[in-house]
Amino acid sequence: MQVTLVHVRVKPENVDAFVAATRANHEASIGEPGNRRFDVLQAPDDPTRFILYEAYDSAADAAAHKATPHYLAWRDAVAEMMAEPRRGEAMRALFPA
Repeated sequence: MQVTLVHVRVKPENVDAFVAATRANHEASIGEPGNRRFDVLQAPDDPTRFILYEAYDSAADAAAHKATPHYLAWRDAVAEMMAEPRRGEAMRALFPA
């Protein structure tokens, strides 16, 4: 399983717009082939900090996600909302297998 933790920090004035754009991406992503999870997490002590937990059956499925119309629309919509560049952290899933 291919897991990516995407670390995001948005500008304070963009939190609501980021959440709305990310909800649309989440809803489309969970229907993709090979998607196991697509969780959107917000830090309780800093509403500008998010982690997207993306789990796919394979690296190919994860790569295919980045070519979908909903991902491309999300990427473009949130680009100017970022306080700093988002950072993806690839992880190897141990459990569940």
